[in-house]
Order: sequence, then C-alpha cells, then structure tokens
Amino acid sequence: MESSDVELDLQRSVQAVLRELSAQAPALQSNRGMWRWSLHKKVERDPGKSPMLVRILLRELEKAESEDARHIIIPLLHTLMYVLTKATGITEELHRRTYAFCTRLLTLPAPYCTIALDCAIRLKTETAVPGTLYQRLVIAEQNLTSELYPYRERVFLFVDPELVSPSVCSALLLEIEAASGQQTPEACMRHVVSHALQAALGEACHAGALQRKLLASSRPALEGYFHAVVTAVEQMAREPSPSREGHLERLEEIYCSLLGPAAAARGRCGGDSLQDEPLSVPLPSPRITFHLWTDEEQLWKELVLFLRPQTQLRLSADLEALDLQGLLPDWELARASMLSTDSGIERDLPLGADELLAPGSPEAERAGLQRKGGIKKRVWPADIVMPGSWDGPPGLHRRTGRPSGDGELLPGVSRLHTARVLVLGDDRMLGRLARAYRNLRKRETQRFCLTPRLSLQLYYIPLLAPETSAASRRSELGELAAFLGRADPWYEGIVNSLCPTIHKLAEMPLSLDTSQTVDPFILDAITYYVRMGTQPVYFQIYTVKIFSGDLSQDPAEDIFLTELKVKIQDSKFPKDSFSPRRRGVAEGPGAELSICYQKALLSHRTREVTVSLRATGLVLKTLPASDTEVSGPTLCTPTAAPDTDHMCLKVSVTEIVKTSNLAGRSFSVVTNTFRTANIQIQSQDRRLLTLLLDKDSCRTYKDVVRFEVAPCPEPCSRTQKSKVLGLSSHQQEMERNKAKAKPLLIPINTFSGIVQ
Repeated sequence: MESSDVELDLQRSVQAVLRELSAQAPALQSNRGMWRWSLHKKVERDPGKSPMLVRILLRELEKAESEDARHIIIPLLHTLMYVLTKATGITEELHRRTYAFCTRLLTLPAPYCTIALDCAIRLKTETAVPGTLYQRLVIAEQNLTSELYPYRERVFLFVDPELVSPSVCSALLLEIEAASGQQTPEACMRHVVSHALQAALGEACHAGALQRKLLASSRPALEGYFHAVVTAVEQMAREPSPSREGHLERLEEIYCSLLGPAAAARGRCGGDSLQDEPLSVPLPSPRITFHLWTDEEQLWKELVLFLRPQTQLRLSADLEALDLQGLLPDWELARASMLSTDSGIERDLPLGADELLAPGSPEAERAGLQRKGGIKKRVWPADIVMPGSWDGPPGLHRRTGRPSGDGELLPGVSRLHTARVLVLGDDRMLGRLARAYRNLRKRETQRFCLTPRLSLQLYYIPLLAPETSAASRRSELGELAAFLGRADPWYEGIVNSLCPTIHKLAEMPLSLDTSQTVDPFILDAITYYVRMGTQPVYFQIYTVKIFSGDLSQDPAEDIFLTELKVKIQDSKFPKDSFSPRRRGVAEGPGAELSICYQKALLSHRTREVTVSLRATGLVLKTLPASDTEVSGPTLCTPTAAPDTDHMCLKVSVTEIVKTSNLAGRSFSVVTNTFRTANIQIQSQDRRLLTLLLDKDSCRTYKDVVRFEVAPCPEPCSRTQKSKVLGLSSHQQEMERNKAKAKPLLIPINTFSGIVQ
C-alpha cells in the first residue's frame, strides 16, 4: 500500500474516533470504543505506520486547539501518548512538537493543564532517552527484577459472584489466562531489549537478526542483555541533562555485543531491505489477577499478600496475624514521639556506651550536671499521618515517568508498589467496595502497614444485567456509571460501552484451541483504562446510625455510597418502646415522620430545619441527576480540601397531604426535594421503617424507628490522638473539630476527571 493510501486510511480512522466523540447517531453508539481499538491495532500490526499516525494526531490536536474544541483534546492526547509509548520509529522532531503542544496546554484550566503537565514530563525524558516509557511500563507491570527500577504494579480484578453470572466470570477468567500464558518473563525481557534498541538505533537496527539472536539466547545470557539495556536507559534518564547522542552510543555497544561488529556495521549501511523493516514489538498486557469477591476483608488480605516477599507467601487464617508475618507495622516510624526510659542525666548512662572521660576532668564535671531531653522527637512532614488519599499530598495523582507508587510518606520507606483495584458490577458492588475501603482505612490507623508502601488506585467498569443494560443509561443500578460518563466523555466511550460486549463474550462458545492468536478486545480495553485512567473523581461516603425499636439493642452503624431508600412497614412497635405516639395524629397512609436536617446554602451558613410530615417513603441520593449538576456537591478537586457544606444529599420525600371538603377527607401525594449534608429522621406514630443501602438487598435494616445520616469522617489514627493529648483543652477541641470536618472520600479513576 502506498504512503498516501496508508495516510488516508489512518485519517479515516481518526475521523471516526472524532465523530464518535461528537455525534449521537445510533450507528456510532453501537460501536463505541471499537474505533480507538482498531486504530491502535493498525499501528501494532505495522509499526512503520506509527510516525504517520503521530503526525495526523498532532495535526488534529493543533486544529482543536485553534478552534477551541476542548472536548476532543484529552481523548486525542491519550491516544497520542499511547502510540508514543509503544512505537519505535518516532523522530526527535515529532517528540519535540508533541512536547511543545503539551506546554501550551498548561495555560488551560484543570484537568487539561494537569494531564498536559503529566504528558510533558514524560515526553521530556522520552525525547532524550527513547524507549524509557515502554521499558518502565513493562518492568513494573510484569514484576521484572531490576535494581535501578524496583517498582511493581498489579491489577486486581474483583467480581462478586452474587451480582455477576457464572458465564461472565468464566469468560473473563479464560481471556485473562489466555493472555497471561503467552507473557513469560523471558518473552517480556526480549521485548524490552528489542524495543529499546529499535527505538534508539532506528533504521540502523537489524530487527530480524536481533529477534533471532534473542530467541536463540539462553536464560542467563538474555538476563545479561536485559540488565545491560535497563542500566543504560535508567542511568541516562536519571542524569540532569540526558543526552540523546550519549544514549545512542551506549546502546550501540550493546547492539554490537549482541550481533557482532560486522552485523552491526552491515545494519548501519543498509543491509537487506526486507530484513531491515521494523518488527512489531508488542506491549504485554499488565499482570491481572482474577478474584471472586467473598468478604470485605478480602481486599486488605490481597494487598498484604502483594506486598509480602514471594518467599513468605504462607496465608494465615487469622487476619490479625497475617500482617505480622511478612509486614511489621511501621508504628515505630509513624508515632510522633518515643518515651525515653533513662533518668535524663548523662552520668546515669551505663559505662561503655560512650567514650569514658578522665575522672576529675572539667569535661566530666560538666557532664555530671547536664541533662538530656527526656522525649526524643522525630522530625517528619505535617501530612504524614493517614493522608487524605493513598496518592500522598494533593496535586498530580501520578508522577510522570514512574508508577503511582513513587514517593515517600515515611522517611526511608518507599512506595514501590501500585495496586490497581478494578471492580466489575453495578452500584451494589460499589457500595460493597466502599465498605471495604472504609474498613481498610480504619485498619491502617491501627497497623499502618500498607499506606507507606503502597499506592492504591481504584477503577470501575459497570456490568449490568442484560435486561438492565438494554435500558436507558441512567438505569437504577447504573447511576454512578452514568454520572462518570457525563463527567468524562472518553470514559463513556471506552468503559461504559464494554457492558454489552462482555455479555456477548459470555454467550460465545468456549474455545480450547490456543494455537490461534486472537485480539482480545475486552482485555485491551481494560488495559487501556488502567494505564491511561489516572485522574480520579472523588465521591463522598456517608455514614448512617440506625436505632432499632428494641431498646435492648445497641445502635447499628453502616455506610452507603449512592443511595439510601426508606420504606414504611405495616407493623408497629409497642407503645412503651422507643418513641410514644403523638396525640392528635390522624391515621392514614404512610407514617408521621419528624425530619431534622441542616439545609445546604450557597452562603455556607448553618441553618437547621425541623419539620413533621406524613410520608410513604424517602430516597436519599448522593449523585447529581442531570448534566447541569455534574460539577455539583459530590465532587472535590484534588488540589483543594473538601468542604462538608458542598457534600450534599438530595432527599426526595413522598409526602401525604390531607385535604378536607364536603365529600369528606382525602389524601394526595406530593414529592418534595431538598438538599442537606446531615439529616435525622424519626417515626412519630409507632410505624417501623425499613432501610435499603446502595440498592443492595443484602444490606437491609428492618424495624427501624430512627436513623441519622452524616458524611463519613476520615478515620483517626493513634498518632493523631497522641498529639491531641498533649494540647490544652481549647486546642484539643479545635483539633477534634478539624479532624471531624475532614470527610472520607473514595476515588474512582477516569481518563480526565471532571471536564467542565
């Protein structure tokens, strides 16, 4: 195919992706996500098309910049960076043009400037040291051993068998196992060596001979080539001013040691034109482990096993003993102070601890009268204790050029591991994930084992039942997915479109023939999401305190993420129980409720409202219901601390209004809606209530007479409590109020976050 025909074909594919982002035609809606996948597959099968595709994408990005078509900038930029990470024949001029474009985006508001800065930092390294992004990605995702780049990543795919059919679970598991079976450590090391040499040497690299040499090499020899290439790339990338020429010289030496000086010289002179064509170096999919969701402790257990050394993988049934077998808590590092056991006087120190002084000398006399500080304080950052998110301080959520685990929360303890937790299901699964996330954060306040070492990233792919997914996008069980699709159009096209495709995969007959290579669309889409989805959207978790009609029972506490539904039971509790019936209350449908809430005002002023009304039910929702509310109260920018006044619940009350006329007494139904952050509801006429959390029938509370809802606070650690004990009563109260005002947010990663 001629170059003009190739360029025209790639241009058509790019235009199809742009039409998918702009048009609402049903024909395009049914193939959402396919256009991006087919575009990447074209350059993967023919690496020679990569430079041409980069030029086309750059041209479209510059056109979008000039026309202020911002809705296509982030999707095209993600597509371009994905091509640059996998390609080998990109010239320095194309890298510099892309870098210049990203620097111009820094003047735009978030999330454009945030994503552009992330891409610009990565491009600066890739321009000077080609192949760095590919090498670091493969080493981290495949857990290859490297002293210069010790980062590790893993994708944990959780599916709840109670919510997802067995056929879907089997289909996903078979696709993951089929891909992982072809990704041996030897194959991944060959990919790293081949990609680094082709990216640096370009046309001078004899790709065919290099591939044959690597395939014929033994495991020790292959490891030697791999470590030599990684050392050359990492050492050059870490220099203050990396030189592309110096990098080329070092890789030429490795290339000559592989093929010999004669073959290397023949490659530089041209050689066989058929053999010198660039070979496709695949980018292996990340290491994905498939898990069936069984209990809330499973998430914490799998993260601990991920951090522990391979030699200590002896699973204990006792979860409390599990974290002590391979991971001792960092409490010695995490506590604010250490109590000294000596008297504080130097002459009481045991002999031999230091150099002995001559008796009667002036130094000995002064030492006998000096005191040492009884409390040895450690100096550490102010935000070291239980940060607001697992990504460290506010700002960029993924430092460019290395996985999100980069950085230190404690001195001497590096966050070398990144756990990408991907859940499949509906809103009920997200509710269970929120409970596990809250329990994990509470456990960390006691143990402090995972936070200093691990960066936790959460991802979500909606998977509704077939009859539900065929309905509207805003179906009852897919509200959070619909919200993310409105907030991030690229998430809508890539992730939300996977639901019908996954069900089609489950309906296909199982094929046990592994001799044929099949392009796994679903696995590729998941891989693209976990790699490029680095911008989180934060959701407030709400806590509910539930009082039963039985006074002998203690109040129960639970949390919810998306919805709390209240129904009126037909039964009543005894008159001498929790709340007596009010006099003068007429019988009728529903129940007489007393509602006390703090009204959400734009002025942030506190205004409490108390009303009594008769209602047949209530619904408390945490998510905006329309596009105009996307930037509403449930969101929090990463660069600003959340404000509880903006964390609003939308309360819908189905009220019964009594009217009297000549025909007698009648009742009408009216739905009232208001916003609040805190609410207390109590039954006044001995009617019992039923609470349903996150639409999950397994989380139902019956025989309720009163409940209280408020934003779930961030768990308080022992270190924070110890700091409070050393303050005055007024300062203690201020510290407690400050701690209470910090809500617990759960981050769900998307491609762009919130696009205003």
